[in-house]
Amino acid sequence: MKIIADANIPFVSECFSSIGQVGTVAGRQITPEVIADADVLLVRSITPVNADLLADSNVRFVATATIGFDHVDIDFLRRNNIGFASAPGSNANSAAEYVIAGLLDVAQRYDLDLEGKSIGIIGAGNVGGRVAKKCAALGMDVLLNDPPLHRQTGDAKYRPLKELFDCDFITLHTPLTFEGPDKTYHLADESFFKSLKERCVFVNASRGDVVDSEALKAAMRSGRLRAVVLDVWEGEPDIDTGLLKMVDIGTPHIAGYSLDGKIAGMIMIYRAACEYFGLEPEFDLKDFLPEPAVPQLKLNPTAGNEQAALLEAVQKVYRIDHDDTKLRHLIDKPAEKQGEYFDSLRKNYPVRREFHNTEVILAGGKSALAEKLAGIGFKTTQSGK
Repeated sequence: MKIIADANIPFVSECFSSIGQVGTVAGRQITPEVIADADVLLVRSITPVNADLLADSNVRFVATATIGFDHVDIDFLRRNNIGFASAPGSNANSAAEYVIAGLLDVAQRYDLDLEGKSIGIIGAGNVGGRVAKKCAALGMDVLLNDPPLHRQTGDAKYRPLKELFDCDFITLHTPLTFEGPDKTYHLADESFFKSLKERCVFVNASRGDVVDSEALKAAMRSGRLRAVVLDVWEGEPDIDTGLLKMVDIGTPHIAGYSLDGKIAGMIMIYRAACEYFGLEPEFDLKDFLPEPAVPQLKLNPTAGNEQAALLEAVQKVYRIDHDDTKLRHLIDKPAEKQGEYFDSLRKNYPVRREFHNTEVILAGGKSALAEKLAGIGFKTTQSGK
């Protein structure tokens, strides 16, 4: 069995070699010629999988090691009896931790106390649901908007979009859809931004095209937005450098790029491929996850400064500001090299581990802080000293 895989899926060769011959290719270089004689195609979000790619191939099974699959033409696969799998939830915790890191960073920059602030979460699925729990643990007032989930469940916790417009923070976690009652393409348009509360903080870690970039820039110029955190961009990898210069935090579509999330996604599609072809899987998550770089962290927070302690703990594990700094080097690149640089940041992304790999030892028995740390994902121990 011949397998072609995105080279940015960690350990894909080591894992999938148990079921076939693996060739790895950069995601944007996966072409009809490359996959012509392949049986299995493994991608991430940057590879469009459709008739143009697959029509003349022998591919029998496609998998994406990502939560979303708007880059895959599911109908084409179904019509042509091609198996499909994705990795729902695999990097959801990573993306939620990214949002928490962004909120804490912005709060420090603007001297904001997150406790008691309201946050509107648009899209309350795998990622948005985790963001909601973590924000609630920080003492934030959480409002959810998710029309499909509201229709499915009838749960009144899912509010109309207009009820979120008065929130202090807004974060987007929707899939990208282009039609129907829940179309999300340019959901955040001129009208959206004009409806937001003055000095709102805006976060997008979903898909770049959910936001109208020109409308966002206009809202920023007008002073309506206090701060903006963007992980995703229209036109990736050729992003709007003018927008990058304006945002407070800009990163290269890496919110879900924790090593834990990447390997979880790889294992999910590996097991799906094994099931599809009637094979016994040989590997599991534990076979590929290394020991964390920061297994333990000691904190001795000062009284009344819980938020600073939270930021300190998060930054020991993940520095969102470092990702921002690296992306800003793109501005100095020649225009024809900027897209290549954007992709290189993703391909060569450093190892990032999730909070649950780190135990925080708190001196002084700060129980409220311990609850917040645990609520955003850390293990906690109180030393009492």
